[in-house]
Amino acid sequence: MRVLVQRVREASVTVDDEVVGAIGAGLLLLVGIEEPDGDADIDWLVRKISQLRIFNDEGGVMNCSALDVGAEVLAVSQFTLFASVKKGNRPSYSRAARPELSQPLFDRFVSALSATLARPVPTGVFGADMQVALVNDGPVTIWLDSRAPE
Repeated sequence: MRVLVQRVREASVTVDDEVVGAIGAGLLLLVGIEEPDGDADIDWLVRKISQLRIFNDEGGVMNCSALDVGAEVLAVSQFTLFASVKKGNRPSYSRAARPELSQPLFDRFVSALSATLARPVPTGVFGADMQVALVNDGPVTIWLDSRAPE
């Protein structure tokens, strides 16, 4: 699984001119899933995201996690995180998991993250054409890949 984590002042996702998920200050997560992903990937990412110290403490130092500050989180499924552009200019998405596998995994990821944070995690609409709006904070943007933990 891959997750692009963005610290935001606010974020929302709209489908068919209707806001389906929105948060204030917190994290926007763009989530990509590939075929071999499973519960171990979900566990690693939930732990890393919830404990990632990218929020400022009282001294202005990034020393607090989403758990520490009670941050809101918005998760949006995004298969294009597994785009390959090795050949030509048209991206291939063959590494992205098919919807019948990726949707249940995405739902389990959101459920596990919500349980860890002890708050709801709003989402977009899986497979829909979504418009994501955000105000980056910092900006702070971090790439996480459960297959290449750093």
